[in-house]
Amino acid sequence: MIEADVVIEGETQSRVAATDSAVALLRRLWEQHGPLMFHQSGGCCDGSSPMCYPAGELFTSAADVLLGHLDISESGGEDGTEGGVEPQSIEFWMSTEQFAYWRHTHLTVDVVPGRGSGFSVESPEGVRFIIRSRLMETSDAFV
Repeated sequence: MIEADVVIEGETQSRVAATDSAVALLRRLWEQHGPLMFHQSGGCCDGSSPMCYPAGELFTSAADVLLGHLDISESGGEDGTEGGVEPQSIEFWMSTEQFAYWRHTHLTVDVVPGRGSGFSVESPEGVRFIIRSRLMETSDAFV
């Protein structure tokens, strides 16, 4: 499992993680589509699923909150980049309105068999991303 970096000012814990199986799928999708991004759906299309798009395909604005960057880079290589590999960072966004409801929640991206009904790039793979959630410690939650 990987944890996203902490990007919200004043916070000390990650808000987003991805399971090993989600990371493996994200690496394959990156190879097919290039850089990726997530936006946590607010109930349209596929319920409240994390939607994965090619980076920049969904426009974000001041009405969205960046929850973190998931670094799916594999270690190794000798190409002179930090850690020997090109960074593969995936931004994870949520609408400000939805964040008001989920502000005490840590999200873990996972993958399960079955097709979602949304526009997320994993749909043709016969799997879909889901969110597993848990409450954050009160002292770490953004209020």
